[in-house]
Amino acid sequence: MVNVRLTMLAIATLALAATCAFGAATPPDASAESAQRQAARADEIARHYQTVTVPLPSGLKLEASGLAALPDGRLAIAIRKGEVWIADGVESKTLTDKNVRFTRFASGLHEPLGLTLHDGDLYTTQRSEVTHLRDTDGDGVVDEYLTAGTGWGVSGNYHEYAYGPVFDHAGRMWVTLNTTIGKPLVDDVAWRGWSMVQDKPGGDMRPVSAGLRSPIGIGVNHEGDVFATDHQGNWFPTCPLLHLKPGAFHGHADALKSSKLAGATVTGIGKLPEGKTVGEVAQLVSQYQLPAVWFPYGKMGQGTTGIVCDETGGKFGPFEHQFFVGEFTLSRVSRVWLEKVGGEYQGACFPFLAGFDSAVVSLEFGRDGSLFVGETNRGWNSVGVRSFGLQRVRFTGKTPFEIQSMSATSDGFVLTFTEPVDTKTAGDPAAYRMSSYTYRYSPAYGGDETNTRRLTISAARVLDERRVRLTVDGLRATYVHELHAEGVRAADGRTLLHAEAYYTLNRIPSE
Repeated sequence: MVNVRLTMLAIATLALAATCAFGAATPPDASAESAQRQAARADEIARHYQTVTVPLPSGLKLEASGLAALPDGRLAIAIRKGEVWIADGVESKTLTDKNVRFTRFASGLHEPLGLTLHDGDLYTTQRSEVTHLRDTDGDGVVDEYLTAGTGWGVSGNYHEYAYGPVFDHAGRMWVTLNTTIGKPLVDDVAWRGWSMVQDKPGGDMRPVSAGLRSPIGIGVNHEGDVFATDHQGNWFPTCPLLHLKPGAFHGHADALKSSKLAGATVTGIGKLPEGKTVGEVAQLVSQYQLPAVWFPYGKMGQGTTGIVCDETGGKFGPFEHQFFVGEFTLSRVSRVWLEKVGGEYQGACFPFLAGFDSAVVSLEFGRDGSLFVGETNRGWNSVGVRSFGLQRVRFTGKTPFEIQSMSATSDGFVLTFTEPVDTKTAGDPAAYRMSSYTYRYSPAYGGDETNTRRLTISAARVLDERRVRLTVDGLRATYVHELHAEGVRAADGRTLLHAEAYYTLNRIPSE
């Protein structure tokens, strides 16, 4: 089992070493106290969610780029070197070299970045196609590699990744495509930076939305709608969660090169405005769709990755139907709660778990409700002690005290907590603090928070044992509203496991 406390202590120690190396005047005893607080926090988290590392066979570099749970409790794993492995025994109570077994199912693939089970078979996306993997004789090794979908350009540029697939509730197959960053090696790079869908097996793949940069995470929510995460960079000031829907322009200009092709759903945009806030651009460019959620840089990570919806029926705790989201650079998993306002998605992101062994890339829920975390940091750096791996997160059955959801109202927000609150602290406006800020739309790489304003919470009304309504002066549409609730206590006196929430308020409700 991974010792979460030791992992967190290692991170704290590395941070201290880096601080000392740059000559900061941090008192040693203060740093030691910080490390002790982090260790205590890790112990508290481990009471609710336990993380264990899956043992790997010697020599297997499991750069896990895609995960798919099988009905019998096994786990299929795509790895970046071009193989798919099947792991048996990963849902065992204890994980050892003796009860976890790996067998190679497929090989010879071109950097598969995604894996899913559909109608009993596995599908993965290579650079140039979606591949249907069939084991026709039941011997545990693939017999047929069938092209299930294609239709996008590939020049040979290193950054032309393709992700997926996922199948929505109607059975349609979706993929997302990287832009070609740098010079393409050939001219045919159609649909780079677009999402694509196949309406029925064997049919053509058609473009859906444009303006993606590096949309490594793709997943389906409880309603059957498809979302993607993307990476901070050019045109993206920080990492977003994007709702993929026909005609949406997500912001990255390079995708517009395909707007004149037959079938393009995003057309006629012309020159993009620069230097304006993302909210202002949404007013000027009708097809520009604001992200459902912004992940504030550093605070919620630096590189969002795989996403998966909790459909475990409570086996993973009190966050059913929420998205869990991987984080590359800081080796974390966060969570996202969404709602619809004015017919469009928006919502809040929350910290969840940190201290994973390597960059988190892929996520999947197992049959038993465990969350499997696939990791690889090839090509970029990440926090952690390893360069690849597979870990399992199990809910212990002890409910953590957390902000379960954050819903917008006409004059503030309703917070729902996972456990009954102490009415005195939860009903005290001084227990909370909030600010709002936005981002500028620019071809520059990333961007800082701008137009930051401290907001006044004028009232906190306890609605019932788990809900509190906050009245906030000065709500601003299209701004992120950052909440800190350190002063709130549970009815039994516990503090919040995570007191931070970040709500992307694209629209203010009428009620």
